[in-house]
Amino acid sequence: MPTDDPKYQTGDPDGPDSQSEEIIISPDTQRDQRIPPGQSRTRKWPVLDAHGTPNVPLDRWKLEVDGLVRQPLSFTWEEYRDLPRVKVFADFHCVTAWSRLANVWEGVSVRELMERAGVLPEAKYVIATGYDYGWTTNMPLDDFMQEDVLIADTHDGEPIDADHGGPARLMVPQLYAWKSAKWLRKLTFVAEDRSGYWEQMGYHNHGDPWKEERYG
Repeated sequence: MPTDDPKYQTGDPDGPDSQSEEIIISPDTQRDQRIPPGQSRTRKWPVLDAHGTPNVPLDRWKLEVDGLVRQPLSFTWEEYRDLPRVKVFADFHCVTAWSRLANVWEGVSVRELMERAGVLPEAKYVIATGYDYGWTTNMPLDDFMQEDVLIADTHDGEPIDADHGGPARLMVPQLYAWKSAKWLRKLTFVAEDRSGYWEQMGYHNHGDPWKEERYG
């Protein structure tokens, strides 16, 4: 067992019943079998990305919400941190076939942002854009609007470091992890779907791990 990795998990993963009442429980953690088909559990906290870690200084960081909304939004880091916060207990499934169970994320619910922006009825999809060279991913609002989806800046009680998508990343627990855009910069609400970076490279457009929607 590694002794120099504070993120290394020992023993069995925590279950939803062990969480405090204020924590949102991702539904997949309540399954009898929490590891989807073709996946295996990792006790580590692996790092994967498309282009390497971008430099995102907090004094220049902004989160924007635009597209089909009544009120476009733009938050500095301080303004974002002043928003109401939530905690989510969720498992994390990478398309490369590993799953890290029992994560606790903290940040801002996407429902909070959608309410503040006033997302219009004609919006059916969202495009998430990262700071890493304009990287994008897409998903239907039906998936994006789930209670366990948030903009996360804390993982297991610690700030998310740059290699794992900090200062803030999208977290969509019920889809494969590439949909949880690291280094989040912008959320754009649209009427028509637009494939993102990995989707254009052959990954599945939806990405449900329980249906093994890895490649399309």
